[in-house]
Amino acid sequence: MPDESVKVAVRVRPFNQREKDRSAKLIIKMQGQMTSISNPEAPNEEPKSFSFDYSYWSHDGFKERSDGILEPAGGSNYSSQRRVFEDLGQGVLDNAFEGYNCSLFAYGQTGSGKSYSMVGYGQNKGIVPITCDEMFKSIDKNTDSNKRFEVTFSMLEIYNEQVRDLLSKDNPKGGLNVRQNPKLGLFYVENLKRVPVGSYAEIEKRTEQGTASRTVASTNMNATSSRAHTVVTITFDQIIKSESGSETKKSSVMNLVDLAGSERADSTGATGDRLKEGANINKSLSALGNVISALADLSMGTKKKIMVPYRDSILTKLLQNALGGNSKTIMIAALSPADINYDETLSTLRYADRAKKIKNKAVVNENPLDKLIRELKEENERLKKAMEGGGVMMQEGAGLTPEELEKMRKQMEEDIRAQLMANQAMLADNEESWNEKLAEARTETDKIDTGGADDKRKNKEPYLINLNEDPMLSGVICHFLNNGETSVGRKDASPVPNICLSGLSIQKQHAVIFNKKGVIEIESVSGSGSKTKINGLPLTGRKALCHKDRILFGSNHMYVLMNPLKPDTADNSLPKEITWEYAQKEIAQVKGFATGSAGLSKEQQIVQEQVLEILPMVSEVNAVSEELNKQKSFEVVLISAAAQEGGDVTQSQASNQQGEKRVTVKMKNLLNGNTWLWERGKFITRRYLIQELYQKFLDGEDVSNIPKEQDPFWEPTEDVLIGTSNLFLQSLSYCLDFMDTLNISDYKGQEEGQLKVKLEPCDNKGKPIDEEAFVDDPHELLNKPYHFKLTVETANIHKSRFSKGILVKYSVKNNGKMEEVKTPTMKNTLTPTFNHSKVISIPKLKQENLDFFESGCITLSVYGIQEDTMPDPKLLKLNTRELRQMETMENTTANASGRRATMFGNEIASDTSHLKTEVVLLQRKYERLQQKERRMQQICEEWSKKPDGEKEFEPFYRAVSAVANSTGTRLKTRVQMLNQMLRMQKDSPDLQRQKTMDPSMLSKVLQGQKFVRKMAMEKSDGKHVGDGDTISLFVFDENEHELAQEASQNNGVVDYHKVAKHHYPDLQTSKAKTDSVIQEKDDSQGDQDSFGSVDLAPYMNTANSQDSADRSKKFSQNGKRTAFLSDINTKREAIKPVRNAVSEYSANKTSTATNGKRPSSAENNKTESSACVIQ
Repeated sequence: MPDESVKVAVRVRPFNQREKDRSAKLIIKMQGQMTSISNPEAPNEEPKSFSFDYSYWSHDGFKERSDGILEPAGGSNYSSQRRVFEDLGQGVLDNAFEGYNCSLFAYGQTGSGKSYSMVGYGQNKGIVPITCDEMFKSIDKNTDSNKRFEVTFSMLEIYNEQVRDLLSKDNPKGGLNVRQNPKLGLFYVENLKRVPVGSYAEIEKRTEQGTASRTVASTNMNATSSRAHTVVTITFDQIIKSESGSETKKSSVMNLVDLAGSERADSTGATGDRLKEGANINKSLSALGNVISALADLSMGTKKKIMVPYRDSILTKLLQNALGGNSKTIMIAALSPADINYDETLSTLRYADRAKKIKNKAVVNENPLDKLIRELKEENERLKKAMEGGGVMMQEGAGLTPEELEKMRKQMEEDIRAQLMANQAMLADNEESWNEKLAEARTETDKIDTGGADDKRKNKEPYLINLNEDPMLSGVICHFLNNGETSVGRKDASPVPNICLSGLSIQKQHAVIFNKKGVIEIESVSGSGSKTKINGLPLTGRKALCHKDRILFGSNHMYVLMNPLKPDTADNSLPKEITWEYAQKEIAQVKGFATGSAGLSKEQQIVQEQVLEILPMVSEVNAVSEELNKQKSFEVVLISAAAQEGGDVTQSQASNQQGEKRVTVKMKNLLNGNTWLWERGKFITRRYLIQELYQKFLDGEDVSNIPKEQDPFWEPTEDVLIGTSNLFLQSLSYCLDFMDTLNISDYKGQEEGQLKVKLEPCDNKGKPIDEEAFVDDPHELLNKPYHFKLTVETANIHKSRFSKGILVKYSVKNNGKMEEVKTPTMKNTLTPTFNHSKVISIPKLKQENLDFFESGCITLSVYGIQEDTMPDPKLLKLNTRELRQMETMENTTANASGRRATMFGNEIASDTSHLKTEVVLLQRKYERLQQKERRMQQICEEWSKKPDGEKEFEPFYRAVSAVANSTGTRLKTRVQMLNQMLRMQKDSPDLQRQKTMDPSMLSKVLQGQKFVRKMAMEKSDGKHVGDGDTISLFVFDENEHELAQEASQNNGVVDYHKVAKHHYPDLQTSKAKTDSVIQEKDDSQGDQDSFGSVDLAPYMNTANSQDSADRSKKFSQNGKRTAFLSDINTKREAIKPVRNAVSEYSANKTSTATNGKRPSSAENNKTESSACVIQ
């Protein structure tokens, strides 16, 4: 038969309730065989398209019949369960009757709909049951007396690289062995139970048996069903009798595989874990992906020599024939439609696209029966001879030591012995009649209690029904509550409890449930130390139970009470159906995590999903720690992503969300208080290893003395995160220094200390630039190099346990490269002085940098050094459970006296720091408004002093409007020569009597230049002109533009009289310091931008100096934000008469020019009014 490609189908499910609640967006589209996926983060990007054999749209367009079966609504392209079977399952069935091996496996992430397609739900049966049902219908229609059929059924589960027989109660330690047939080269499961079945009803009952076995195992053994592969194997034999009397056997093996959730291993982030290689998480799926890639390369001929790695996992060994051998194979990939699952869904599509390139060569398995028997006997004889003489003789191999040769010999002997036993079992099967085997199996099947007869009791009696994270495993276990008492505990208790549970935190005598004519109550057994939760809350004392109450026994046994006798006692707010997810959300809410989805971003939704996923795992690991007495406790912690990554000053806030959280788990040593933070992926890895360790403990192994390097509970000491501080960068947008004492907050928002830091613009060598670099408009900084210096000065830590050593870490992008910065470690102190500075450079400032300055921050992480110290001897006498109880009491006391820890959605308390930055900027703007107001007062005063005949309103209106709408041109004026003249005046009586200077001289002395950042060097002597020789002026005038143009054209030379009126010596412009309060830099009453003792009074026009001084005094006494706003409002009131006059004139104005004058440039300014500017 020619090569045939693996057929691949994809199917998209409807939104689940959680996705509907979150208003999820659909990212999948299908048209014919084409499936496309859109990136929700890049809506303008072209969707990625894939072509498959079948693309099934099952997202919407369906209606429910009266019997519960879903079918397409009129005109829709909905693909029902029946259509999927007709395309895929019918092909499997037809190939089986022709004698071909068939394989059908479902792939996709957890919750994507794999099990629904394979098994189905309720009346909507999946491919497996429909295939089995149709197979027996075809068998029943057979009228050929010379043809008979034999069908056997087996069901196994692969979890953590161990094989469990789901149809057998007794599974060996470590699971069943997988061996290779030396003749055929294929792998098989040793001692797997293969049950003869004669009808679909028998298969259905055996499937329910296997499902119940999965449910019990996943609860008792802590196995996560979403990480387990389920393999159903149906062997379909047709024995055809010829006219000569000889029989021919046509055999088909159908493998129906429901794979584990395909969540990518790298998405969990298990990086850097010393024990990562020891865990088997996703090992099977990773190996399956490698096998598919290798087979695809072979089929396409891209590589000539490829070793297909079937032996890398149990799953790939068992699927060897299905993927690369004698089998007709179909793969169905289940897709999640929601935008939150984009990455996983795209990964699934790429996986399926790779699989369709594989080609298999299937042949009909048809052989004479007597030939098969003869070959089995001949092979047995060969195997017996190989075993004669005490074993297999081994030749000395090149490079093999005697020990290695002996190990190989023993392995070969074991394989031969196993194969011999398997062959003998096959011979025995052939000798025993099929009818006898089928009758025996049916007797056993009839004894299986699947709970079907209990449906009538459920309408009359209260009962407990189980919940499981896998919807297929929920509702499988049912315990009825008879009148009187129902005890709950372990089966090794005496007397044996009515409800026997096993697993973590289940005590021998765990709890008692009381039923008095439908009134249900529950109580923990006194003194047992049992753990039971009712609706997420710990059970204390005796409690009445209502219909639909959720009960958690121990760590894993979740049940819902159904009370048909008292249905009205149920809470009206409960959903119609209680699910595992609902119960876990309830527990999370009690622990302080928010579970509402309204308004959450995609990242926050993912975090919420991860929290709900990881909470039961943490409870389980805590239970194992108690049972193995590991003196460790675990709790879920949400850490800001910025705390781990710092701030990227090259990114905007949109791409650097400070509110983003990451799910981590904190492990604490209960003896000495040392803590570790594990990323989610690392914890999941450890959890699997902890499960393996606990399984060994249950199997009777001594796990108390394992080497610490192999103990998943052990971790070498590492720096512990004390807390974080957010340093806001808004001041950098205006070239302002910023100094502050920041609070250090832990992940619960509780204060752990203070950190004093300083942020200042500087040059590329770290030298701070002068205050005159302040800019009003941050856009002036664009496209220029920018440097700033971050100095970590001191810290003050509250808890003495961190005195062994303290350091600060933060990450920042410097010169285009992400860089982690560390301060030196200060030891033996809780008040370290770091004085550590780092210059951060941005080669070319862009808008995204300014955006980040405005709304972003750099997160400073404060770490403490931990050491393995000797614990308090008193603590050594306590077991883990007692230590955890003591810790819980301490935390309860701490929360009662302080702030309650609400971990999820907890915003870092940094508003104060942000406001302090705003205060600095408001103060600068306050100074600007002071000068602007002064200029307007001058204009009003000059106008009021004019005779009535000279008061022309048009020029007055132009002047006031120009000042109101002006931004203020900044001029820096050098007055070194003026200083010399004043000294000469002091020395010369003639000059002292002179009250004014020649304007022509002043025009050559005073030089102004707009936006000068650095003082020029004097050419005569090369000395730097200091700040004492400079004044800084803001010009508010209708001639503002002309003045700046004159300075630019004349090399900075301006006429002094044009700027003198803009300098007010009595106006105190203070420099804010962001300490505990805003304080003045010094006590001088002069202009801090002026040149010290030089008196410009003879050359300046001043007005209302006392009023200005009063305002300055008020300003210096109140440094809070509200004071600034109050003072600004005072400014508005001060010019209110002028504003009213301007508004009145503007309303009556009918022309744009009067007196034949051309309107000035200020008149064309479109700002509405002076009030807008002042606000």
